[in-house]
Amino acid sequence: MLGKGFGKLRFMLKKIHKYVPWAPMVLFAILPIAVIIHVVGAFSTRFADFFNIHIASLYRAAASYISGVIPFSFAETIIIFLPAALIIAIFGLVPRIADDRVKSIRYIFSLLAVLAFIYISFVFTLATGYQGSSVTDKLGVERRGISAEELYDTAAALTDMVNELSRDVTFSSNGQSVMPYDFDELNRKLNDAYVLAAQKYDFIMPLRSNVKSVALSEPMTYTHISGVYTFFTGEANVNINFPDYVIVYTMAHEMSHQRGIAPEDEANFMAYLVCMESDDPYIRYAAAQSLLEYVYSALSSADRDLYRTCYRSLSPKVIDEIRAYNTFFDKYEENVAATVSGTVNNTYLVLQGTPGTRSYGLVADLAVICYTQGMLPVDP
Repeated sequence: MLGKGFGKLRFMLKKIHKYVPWAPMVLFAILPIAVIIHVVGAFSTRFADFFNIHIASLYRAAASYISGVIPFSFAETIIIFLPAALIIAIFGLVPRIADDRVKSIRYIFSLLAVLAFIYISFVFTLATGYQGSSVTDKLGVERRGISAEELYDTAAALTDMVNELSRDVTFSSNGQSVMPYDFDELNRKLNDAYVLAAQKYDFIMPLRSNVKSVALSEPMTYTHISGVYTFFTGEANVNINFPDYVIVYTMAHEMSHQRGIAPEDEANFMAYLVCMESDDPYIRYAAAQSLLEYVYSALSSADRDLYRTCYRSLSPKVIDEIRAYNTFFDKYEENVAATVSGTVNNTYLVLQGTPGTRSYGLVADLAVICYTQGMLPVDP
């Protein structure tokens, strides 16, 4: 009876294989599993946390190690050649439809398999990261509303920290701080910091990854994107056209995504916490300066007078850094590419149950809440 059952299964698979190649067949078999995981994660935070920390972390690590062998950004290469690939796919389908019905069906299933792979990759990397418990829950901190006075206190503490750290930082003639090592050395230092963070936070995997610099960073800047984690290749990609301190914080942020921290405010916050694990003064300065800018933005909206009071206490060198960044960004501020990419990114984030691109700035709330409970590192 068992032999007959296997025989029927082989016969059925051969019939299906006539229309569907083997690789798509495997992906279509995994697809229902991915859907079930996605649905269960939406209803069970405990399951989402377990899957994200113990299962998805293995997939993320494997993807990171495999793509890390390639010295350039594989994801960027795919995006560059995507228009040509779409044209080839369309023109490749037309003759198959006219020539052979079976070939055309196999071709269509192959294209659908690409979409299945992208969705499966998303579920096995980031999806449950959006569905699980928040970083504040993991840290044992209660998320709540914050006051302007609490924003001011946090901003004042970060201001003092940035002022102190800036003493060990070199600044160029145009006011920008200068990172005293190259991209690869920064990558190594942040990997070291993540290893230390993994010993303190059990929801962080002790992964060492090769972050990729974006070759077309200048054009990418017009989209206002400083970095991106491409879950289907496992790569953390960083726009190296931005000022040095932004590159540091962006790399730490994308590495946070690579380790399963999905929401943008939480990735921003973990980037700060991880950078504080480093003994490198520039990494600590870059993270503190970046977080301070988010807190300043929130304080400025809440109480302009308190914001001005805090801003006036900034070191002149740090004020020059902020002005230099504004001068740098003027060139890229308003354009169609930024509008389109912002809309796409906002839509994606909203679909994941977050407040959209506004969620980046919500890191200020996390900083204030943790500061008021003595859990925000603010020592230089």
